[in-house]
Amino acid sequence: MARTGQQLRQRTAKAMNQPRQGAATTPTRTAATSRSHLRDRLRYRFDNSMSRGTPALIAWLTVVTLLLIVLFSLVVTVLRLNRNQQGNFGTSMFGNLLHALDPGTIGGDQGSWAFKLTMLALTIAGLFIVSALIGVIAAGIDTRLADLRRGRSIVLERDHTVILGWSESIFTIVRELTIANESRRKPVIVVLADRDKVEMEDDLRAKVEDFRGTRVVCRSGSPMDIDDLRLSSHGTARSVILLAPEDSEDPDSEVIKTLLALTHGGNEGARIVAEIRNPSNLEAARLVGADRTVLLDIRETVAKLLVQTSRQSGAAAVYTELFDYGGDEIYFLEGHRLGAVTYAEAQLAFEEASVIGVVADGVPTLNPPPETAVAGHTLIVVAEDDSTLKADPDATVRPDLSRLGAGTGEDDHPTRALLIGWNERAPIVLRELDHYAPPGSTLTVLTAFDVAGVPDLENLRVTVVPGPTTDRRTLEEHVRADLDQVLVLCYSDHLEPQAADARTLVTLLHVRDILSRADAATPVVSEMLDDRNRVLAQVAHVDDVVVSGEIVSLLVTQLSEDPRLEVVFDQLLGDEGSEIYLRPAEWYVEPGTEVTYATIIAGASRRGETAIGYKSEVLAEGEASFGVRVNPAKSESFRVLPGDRVVVLADD
Repeated sequence: MARTGQQLRQRTAKAMNQPRQGAATTPTRTAATSRSHLRDRLRYRFDNSMSRGTPALIAWLTVVTLLLIVLFSLVVTVLRLNRNQQGNFGTSMFGNLLHALDPGTIGGDQGSWAFKLTMLALTIAGLFIVSALIGVIAAGIDTRLADLRRGRSIVLERDHTVILGWSESIFTIVRELTIANESRRKPVIVVLADRDKVEMEDDLRAKVEDFRGTRVVCRSGSPMDIDDLRLSSHGTARSVILLAPEDSEDPDSEVIKTLLALTHGGNEGARIVAEIRNPSNLEAARLVGADRTVLLDIRETVAKLLVQTSRQSGAAAVYTELFDYGGDEIYFLEGHRLGAVTYAEAQLAFEEASVIGVVADGVPTLNPPPETAVAGHTLIVVAEDDSTLKADPDATVRPDLSRLGAGTGEDDHPTRALLIGWNERAPIVLRELDHYAPPGSTLTVLTAFDVAGVPDLENLRVTVVPGPTTDRRTLEEHVRADLDQVLVLCYSDHLEPQAADARTLVTLLHVRDILSRADAATPVVSEMLDDRNRVLAQVAHVDDVVVSGEIVSLLVTQLSEDPRLEVVFDQLLGDEGSEIYLRPAEWYVEPGTEVTYATIIAGASRRGETAIGYKSEVLAEGEASFGVRVNPAKSESFRVLPGDRVVVLADD
């Protein structure tokens, strides 16, 4: 080891002394170095020119071809190999050019063998050059096609919708946008995500059956990169939808960074709708997004919808109808010509549109007092499409005030509820349930996984019971006929989506069978992750199914089309102001009679409520979802049967 160290030190010292020992040979080394530098410079310049791509390669092949033609023309002219040649040196160059580019030219040559062999050599050299030229052009075309395949060209569109990022919700968003765009001229959707362009296009074509005339353009790139972001032309877009990535450990950080990239040039630009998964990141996102950004809290939105639908059967169908573009949705009617009428009178003015609120001083209000004046105010309406809205009243049917109901009711006793399952939305669900629960209410949480973050509640007394939620004996101990509501949450924090939905479906089958054997009418509401499993859940006769990803996608799409809906949705899903209720029909009209929907509206208005639909078992036999019909025509008649409900907006 000592000898090895000594040898290393000797070699180091020798290397350090080499410059001084070589000082005498400096002139010779300088000359050699000079020649080496010249060769290196030439090679460096050649490499630079070659790196410019296909045009540079074609230029070099052109130069080589010209040099080859000039060389052979000089040989033929100087040595006089072609005695039959007529003309000057230029004629010889043209003939040699034909020999180089077209091998068939040599078949017509006449003259000495020396001339023919020279032309043969030129033809063979030309074959190599032409072959190389074809290869270069083909490679250039392939490179260009590959660039197009990667989706790296800028989108030259205006008034389009930009979707940044990729998740399973993109298919619902694109499908809803294609429906919303049916009344637009040449609509365009641009998708920018860090995925292969062709894969994105194939997935969209496979899962979105009909684009309805909307052109979808996909581009590959990171939404967080400013240069990649320019490919989408977001500056000229109508709206930008920012999806929270599903495969990221910190999706909100990526969303906020993308917001920074979108707003770095100022607050001017298209409106932005962004998804946020963790409520603690909302404030940071608001600081970045400023006034042009609408933030959607995924956890809170899904939790609130679960609570709202769990309180009454059929509510999920109402919310889905209002949030998607497949049926009737919410619009703002400006410039109407109703004149000096009250809100109660305005509800009866339009045959195929339901007035549900008023925008006064820029603030939307659902279900204002019946005596509210609507002249000069924008109306909030439910209609099939904005193209069907009319400024003039067109309803001809008047309500039959002699058939209004006289029934009243109020049920404010302490409730008993069962929550099966647990995920990150469960604490928000508990807080929302506590807002509506009368004092003394109880809630049992049955879960197969650990429970963390149970909040302190005011009205609900929560009991957590660990146990397998797919075990029949365990469920029979807790699913009883005296329950007021049953909620089933999926294990989205612990299982893959399909596995979580599969376990939820098994639980639902047991729960519904236990309740049916006890002859109990307890409403059962379930959460699903995949919309395709909704049909399977209906086999278990579940009252309502809330698909987490789908409902968020519907809200995102609606907000991207009209950001004013943010306040409306907050009121619909919140615990303050007017909310959706399904109340007994006999409270509004006489039971057992056949009345028009206009009469039902008058009955709700008399109670300070706004009717927006009707629920009946008879309708469940038709196309209406869960027997619910939103925004019927004023002239449509309904026979009021036991169990029928009126869908209303009311203050609790």
